[in-house]
Amino acid sequence: MTAPPRGPRAPARRSVLRAGSAAALASGLTGGLAGALSGCAGGASDGVGADGSVTIQLWHGQTDTALKVLKRLVADFHRAHPRIHVDLGGGVLADAMLQKVTAALASGAYPDVAFIFGSDLASVARSPQVVDLTEHVRSDPTPWNSYWPSAREAVTVNGRVRAVPAMVDCLAVVCNKRLFAEAGIDLPEPGWTWAEFTDLARRFTDADQGRFGTGWPGTGDEDTVWRLWPLIWGAGGEVIAEDGKHIGFAEEGVRALEVVRDLVRDKSVYVDPKPGSEQMYKVFLSGRMAMVPTGPWQLPDITQAKLDYHVVPLPTFDGDPVTISGPDTWTVFDNGEARAEAARTFVTWLTRPAQDSRWDVEAGSLPLSSGSEASPAWRAHANDTAGMPAFTKALTSARVRPVHPAYPRISQALGEAIVSVLLGRAAPAAAIRACAEDANAALLIPR
Repeated sequence: MTAPPRGPRAPARRSVLRAGSAAALASGLTGGLAGALSGCAGGASDGVGADGSVTIQLWHGQTDTALKVLKRLVADFHRAHPRIHVDLGGGVLADAMLQKVTAALASGAYPDVAFIFGSDLASVARSPQVVDLTEHVRSDPTPWNSYWPSAREAVTVNGRVRAVPAMVDCLAVVCNKRLFAEAGIDLPEPGWTWAEFTDLARRFTDADQGRFGTGWPGTGDEDTVWRLWPLIWGAGGEVIAEDGKHIGFAEEGVRALEVVRDLVRDKSVYVDPKPGSEQMYKVFLSGRMAMVPTGPWQLPDITQAKLDYHVVPLPTFDGDPVTISGPDTWTVFDNGEARAEAARTFVTWLTRPAQDSRWDVEAGSLPLSSGSEASPAWRAHANDTAGMPAFTKALTSARVRPVHPAYPRISQALGEAIVSVLLGRAAPAAAIRACAEDANAALLIPR
């Protein structure tokens, strides 16, 4: 097996973790964007040179391997588009991009393109300086119809396309094949149930050996929360009810948390007390955990640990597959028509299959579209990387969290509910009632 590339996934991995911490920024964001909404000016320069060339500023948010790949792609773009120059010098890492962009919009000195977490797009898109891409994505060069449905949904706010997908991921379950073989237990297959998952977790747990069936982040952040949405969706719930004024999982959330309760009751779940899930993954990589729900970003570490593994879709309640994806975005800002057009040209070029498949293979992402998936480069990479086809196939059933400004508050309330069950402080029904009280109040705030 060819090992996946090392080191690129930190920003993308955190993309699925961002919305919980975004709640802490709610008041500051509202104030910052209020200034932007009042009609701030664009950047200090129109970016158009005397020779008609255009310079655009990209706040990329990447680090390590991903940044090196992006620099190579930008160099190729420059060769193919000599009259457009992409400046990679500004911006911050992805985790701090929301604060940086919010301040920039308020001051009037903002970039042309920024890497925005999908969970933050609804808040950022309140600014009129965010370019509406609805008409643009209908043009031939943009592979809009071949993007995964979850990727399209993640960049659509109130029916308008406010960004283009930058990268996607999803959750599946990675199993330690050695532990299954030693126990004489068959590896799970697609279509397995949450009841089977909890039963396997119980059977693999051994307190004397310090071994757990599975793990769950226990800090209450988005890493804790997003793992529960597939259970809620699988039970028939929604994040927000159809009326837009209530949560859509008052009953389904109880059923989802009952799975968590069963893991706690059996003492089969390792609850990671630290942000980032690093302790949970260390337990898995050390061979003391049988199954861990995770994404493709974890495969490099698993491969480096020389752990023989098996990837299977998430369990279900009724056999219908569902997982969660946390797409991130390239968001375009209006610094005048010349720069906006150049920015649209760049992000369109970057996300087409020829470039996207390079990004996916070299920087460790999943293909944005069916076109990228079908590329020879991705097919060869997927065939050489154990478990990767299972993650890619899961994208066909992936859903995304709603692009809604109240989501951070909903996430915070649900995170507290999950932690209360993980720590044995509340029963599922009581935890969801408390969650509903806080989350429903957030949904009633005019926006």
